[in-house]
Amino acid sequence: MGAEVVTALIDSRLAANQINGSFEAKDKRMEKYVKKAQRLTKSFKEFTIKQIPKSENRRADALSKLASTCFDHLSKKVLVEVLKERSIDERQVNALTAVKHTWMTLLIEYLQQGILPDNHEEARKVRIKAPSYAIVNGELYRKGFTMPWLRCVDEARGREALQEAQAGQAGAYEGARTLIGKVLRMGIYWPTTHQDAVELTKKCVECQAYSPVQGNPPVPLTNISSPCPFYQWGIDIVGLFPEAPWKLKYMVVAVDYFIK
Repeated sequence: MGAEVVTALIDSRLAANQINGSFEAKDKRMEKYVKKAQRLTKSFKEFTIKQIPKSENRRADALSKLASTCFDHLSKKVLVEVLKERSIDERQVNALTAVKHTWMTLLIEYLQQGILPDNHEEARKVRIKAPSYAIVNGELYRKGFTMPWLRCVDEARGREALQEAQAGQAGAYEGARTLIGKVLRMGIYWPTTHQDAVELTKKCVECQAYSPVQGNPPVPLTNISSPCPFYQWGIDIVGLFPEAPWKLKYMVVAVDYFIK
């Protein structure tokens, strides 16, 4: 309406002092109303709110009586507006986010619209992979012959599933192979499932501490050749064996490298 200087008269001493800041609003809903009113008052150059007794509030009494009194020259209809929503109710607004391209984007575009990348090599890869996928109810699925179809997810959602399968309520820190099986039984898939599972178990202290000990040698074995008999020997102690007569428990083994 263009008003810059406003004086508000109210018969509630509590509401007037809460808006002025003299009183503290303890009720959460009332606190929201006070903050809403204070934000609105900042739009005026000068705003004053005063509390007056009900007996002195003649203007409000006259206005209320005028609405309920019928005059011949006035319309008998009183317009009443019912507010269905409170002014302090907050509306949820979805933030606009940029479309995120994932590994599924090219496959979805090709399966739905037949669009291929401009790069010849990328287009060839998409055509080769496309028969293994299908669109069901707007979502991308990977086909399977010996297992149900797996719903495709992006890498971030896949790593969250790995964390839940490893350390969640059903997590048992059982290693990468078991972890991959759990994720596949959850019905989801992304291309780097195996690599992410291996990397996760490598960084997990519990998985490394309780993993089975590998009996394989760390490097391939190399043969040692000897030029002539009895030129080179290998001697070692084998045991502990069950105690034999004369309390023998160990055995010394000597091997000739030429004739073994």
